[in-house]
Amino acid sequence: MPTTVHQLIEGTEVTTGASPSVTLKYFVDGAASENAALDAVLSACPASYNGMPRQSRSAEPISDTKYLVTARYSPQESNDQGSSGSAPPESSYEFNTSGGSETMFVSLATRQRVALPGGPPAPDFRSGVNMTDDGPQGVERTVPVFSFSETHFKAASAVSNSYVASVFSLTGTVNSSAFRGFAAGEVLFLGARGSKRGVNGDWEITYSFAASPNVVNGTIGGFTGINKDGWDYLWFLFEDKEDPNAEKVVRRPRAAYVEQIYRRGNFSGLGI
Repeated sequence: MPTTVHQLIEGTEVTTGASPSVTLKYFVDGAASENAALDAVLSACPASYNGMPRQSRSAEPISDTKYLVTARYSPQESNDQGSSGSAPPESSYEFNTSGGSETMFVSLATRQRVALPGGPPAPDFRSGVNMTDDGPQGVERTVPVFSFSETHFKAASAVSNSYVASVFSLTGTVNSSAFRGFAAGEVLFLGARGSKRGVNGDWEITYSFAASPNVVNGTIGGFTGINKDGWDYLWFLFEDKEDPNAEKVVRRPRAAYVEQIYRRGNFSGLGI
């Protein structure tokens, strides 16, 4: 079955202004693979559009032989000229400090306890948060989480099956040594996303991370000397205890535990 390429006029997107760009979409039928569909469009679509060089192509499979291919153009130096294209662009870096959230069952400190006038003193829950007879309900709080990603361009020869397997095995691990200015235990590797530009072109790979600070000799509630790596899990054991001043049995934290949740990994295996 011959491979056919049809441009989808309704899929054309044109952006003007300070960052102009053009997106063209093509329907490919009869392609034996994603790479074959990309090659078919490379032969069919122009190398430049409105004076802007072609930057990239991506393929979305519809069936075993049908693909929707997108070609993108922008005024930057072209990087999608086939196997003999120009040098890859420089790596890029993005970050986000919006943080994460967690449920806090024991506060850093109880600032005040207020009882009714003439009544018994307010029970002392020893920094337990939002306490009920069933135990602490806790409260959601924002915690410092620094998310960042890096995009690198690697030669096709550098992205072997063993390299991909190495990246896969490191996904969901925490750095075993210092990485990007963060101490060991603070960076969680969330995984990588890659795409190949052309049959013999280089790879564009984005690596995603999240960082959370370690706690060294910390104090939470009445507990001191807490040492917790950024991605360890801290929890508290509660028990019933009589508060003779308040004349009430209350649930109080008895012990704190730090659990390792993620494996440690050597991020040098990422090759970045």
